[in-house]
Amino acid sequence: MKHWLTKSLGEVLEISRERIEPTEHPDTLFNYVGLESIEGHTGKLMPYQPTPGADIKSTKNVFHPGEILYGKLRPYLNKVHLASTEGICSTDIYVLRPRQRLVRPSFVANYLRSPSVLAVVSAAMAGANLPRIGQDSLLAVPVPVPPLAEQERTVNLLDKADELRKLRAQADGRAAALIPAIFHEMFGDPIMNTKSWPQSLFAEVGKLDRGRSKNRPRDEPSLYGGKYPFIQTGDVANANGVITKFSQTYSEKGFAQSRMWSAGTLVITIAANIGKTAILTFPACFPDSIVGFIPGDNVVVDYVRQWLVTIEDRLEEAAPQMAQKNINLHILSELKIPVPPLQLQKEFAERVASIRIMESRQAVSHQHLEALFQSMLQRAFSGDL
Repeated sequence: MKHWLTKSLGEVLEISRERIEPTEHPDTLFNYVGLESIEGHTGKLMPYQPTPGADIKSTKNVFHPGEILYGKLRPYLNKVHLASTEGICSTDIYVLRPRQRLVRPSFVANYLRSPSVLAVVSAAMAGANLPRIGQDSLLAVPVPVPPLAEQERTVNLLDKADELRKLRAQADGRAAALIPAIFHEMFGDPIMNTKSWPQSLFAEVGKLDRGRSKNRPRDEPSLYGGKYPFIQTGDVANANGVITKFSQTYSEKGFAQSRMWSAGTLVITIAANIGKTAILTFPACFPDSIVGFIPGDNVVVDYVRQWLVTIEDRLEEAAPQMAQKNINLHILSELKIPVPPLQLQKEFAERVASIRIMESRQAVSHQHLEALFQSMLQRAFSGDL
């Protein structure tokens, strides 16, 4: 390990105090960055549209190219972005600017995203409901300060590794777009039924039923823990179409008030995340905020799921305006589903299966690249890279 000079973050960066009241410039379009605009751990800025000053209601921080945006709210989310443009940001974001010419901003931005700094700021955050990192704690973080040439070399190596991650993400995005594209190519627009397939009510092409949960686990903890997988709406929303794992289980008591659904069941959320769908790959229970669908003889589950994906927005619109929006079993049952020839549906399912295999391999590659990058981050700032 190399023995580099170490300084506190406050010795090499300062917190900018530049502020603006956007409402004083109602017709100006601002590049406004909120915490949600910064991707955790990567520093990538998510797509956003310039916002008129009239729509931005409170004081904001101003940032300039070469300054670092550091999310102080829930710092464990690791939201650190190196700005390349002018803009304004939420006051839940510190704007850090170089104090001296001892460090390159890109070097420090990468360092602030490193596992070692994440551990330090996570331990130093304060506040139970809305944990934050105070400026004194942040500015006290020790920063290695190698020679500028060494900083440049480190950044170049990390940029090359990050480029591999970006290429992997682009490939993942293209793979994710394949299934919808193939569906529309084979079956047309299901809302307009552009290929004039015969139609049936959804309830007529399979068995639809709600999950069962007389008591909520949060109200009765004894329902938790046991050998029975218990799927919740969040599991469905985050499954990317296929549920391969679970984070909660039912006890014998929980199972007694529920029902076990077989692998291959299509699950559909009807509350909270409305219209999210996924296919079970193992037997599981789920609550009454989820509907299970078991296909009949004239439909294939992969076809039905993709049909529901295409009409998800309409399901959201159909939800009654209540304290919490939800749809009921009747609304689902009365939906009209185009029913193409079974052989065509099976061909679609085969193509979906091939894409799922590819996605699985890509997921492994993504994990390897992420592990490599995190290892490089750790080594880079200890002088071992």
